[in-house]
Amino acid sequence: MTAIPGPLQSMVFRNADLPALFHHTDEIAVARQREAVNTTRIQLILLVTGTVPAALPWQAELGDSFQLADAAAVLAYLGVLITSYLSARRKAKSHWQLNRSAAEFIKSMCWRYSVHGSPFDTSTQHPEAVFANRLEEGLQELRKVGWADPRDLTADSGGLITESMRELREKAFTVRKETYVRDRLIEQRSWYRRRQEVSRRATLVWSTTIAALTALALVFALLRTFSVTQSFAVTGVLSAAAAACLAWSEMRRHHPLISAHSLVEQDLEAMQVAMETTLTERQWPGAVFETERIVSPQHTDWLARHQM
Repeated sequence: MTAIPGPLQSMVFRNADLPALFHHTDEIAVARQREAVNTTRIQLILLVTGTVPAALPWQAELGDSFQLADAAAVLAYLGVLITSYLSARRKAKSHWQLNRSAAEFIKSMCWRYSVHGSPFDTSTQHPEAVFANRLEEGLQELRKVGWADPRDLTADSGGLITESMRELREKAFTVRKETYVRDRLIEQRSWYRRRQEVSRRATLVWSTTIAALTALALVFALLRTFSVTQSFAVTGVLSAAAAACLAWSEMRRHHPLISAHSLVEQDLEAMQVAMETTLTERQWPGAVFETERIVSPQHTDWLARHQM
């Protein structure tokens, strides 16, 4: 945390000021996300690769009967089965989602505690004990559905409340409000805005690719219809490639996330206006609680699932 010179000693609060438990959980979430995404990418590539040998106009033989091109297809399909088996064993997607939920829950609770957000407002007796209890209760719910607490695997877990969190909590209301709006609310708004742009570009790329592959498949199907060509092999490859692109796009959920992130950003904009203008210190704990609810992964996921 960095103090900015001035009569109120405004402060900067970043992820680095959060406890070690957050950083351990966040690192696991990032690693498992990368593993899950790469596994799906490899499976889709191998499925398309498996269809290519049938479309080749030539055959490479080894000896009298062994077809090299078809052997490549066999290896591709075998690779899909192996990666599917390993994915089922490692459960990377499940661990990714659980650890991401845990990391965001820890971050949210830390922010609430640091700026006197509900349920850790100024009138709370023994706020550190209340914070520890509420945090453990939430993490216990995640353990019930399979979350592995990194503290069980490492002794370097640190405390749940950092010195920076205590320092921010001791600041005046004006300082806490300024820090929260700048380093949490505005930072989250910027993140959602960036994700919208990324999703829009990705949606355009994949939609165009799917349309192009489908159009080419249509052309070859028409040629077959009018007996210009006798082979459906190329059509099969194009169809498989289009299906793989569609599956990838659906897995990444680019389109529904555009709307979800846009709605979250709008809600955060409204909260920012209220916090910077009419919000009183008495209303502050509830406003922080509501802001943290808006930025929670569960809220974004709910919006993405229910967008038309």
